[in-house]
Amino acid sequence: MGRSSKDKRDVYYRLAKEGGWRARSAFKLLQLEQRFQILQGVQRAVDLCAAPGSWSQVLSRHLRGSEGSPAQVVAVDLQAMAPLPGVVQIQGDITKASTAQEIQRHFEGHPADLVVCDGAPDVTGLHDLDEYIQAQLLLAALNITTHVLKKGGTFVAKIFRGKDVTLLYSQLRLFFPDVTCAKPRSSRNSSIEAFVVCRGYSPPRGLRAHHGEPPAGARGGAVPGRPPRPLPGHRSLRGLWGPERLRPRPQLLPAGTGLYWEGLGGTGGDWEGTGRD
Repeated sequence: MGRSSKDKRDVYYRLAKEGGWRARSAFKLLQLEQRFQILQGVQRAVDLCAAPGSWSQVLSRHLRGSEGSPAQVVAVDLQAMAPLPGVVQIQGDITKASTAQEIQRHFEGHPADLVVCDGAPDVTGLHDLDEYIQAQLLLAALNITTHVLKKGGTFVAKIFRGKDVTLLYSQLRLFFPDVTCAKPRSSRNSSIEAFVVCRGYSPPRGLRAHHGEPPAGARGGAVPGRPPRPLPGHRSLRGLWGPERLRPRPQLLPAGTGLYWEGLGGTGGDWEGTGRD
């Protein structure tokens, strides 16, 4: 089925065609990089739910390793996608331990500097259900990230801004002291999507990653209206989740166009933007 006339009028759709990007979503990562410099110093990066490959394109074009140690990008998706220069593709499931192990093999045992995930479910139009499924996808991405990301590394992922979004912020802050939620200008105003930029990966003391355990969401995960369960893949986390953890205080900053940016600790909470093309 062809693109709608709305898509064809969209400035980022046209720019993506002109720039050779596989999708307009490339500009979301480019704008996140412009604001947060998430690609600076990165030599090993993982793109989860990568198809059709626009974020992998951004990573491969912008990452430059030191001489003799070229940058490495691993893209993971259930679907096969056309090859990209400088990108190793894994056709696999991010909820499987074997996928994490394959990523580690490609990096020869070294952890990644950056993990990104632009994955989203096929929306149903039932907002509570869509937010729930997206939250489970985010937790699955976070779970595999704890297997492959280095301490101090960065995790960037799509999030749906729903009524229970602060519960997800709380869970992310168990692993990252600096969690910022931002909506790039290229994200459509009508969309509830935003992106969490999580920096300074610092797993809780005693955290042990169990490759053989079910990942986040595999045993029910969060229930709409209730706090998400701790990641089942990490038994030592179960004692960390409790009412004392449900205290995030997002700072709402009007951007003048009906969009807002939410800052949760650290820097970057005051990212201003017009939301216009």
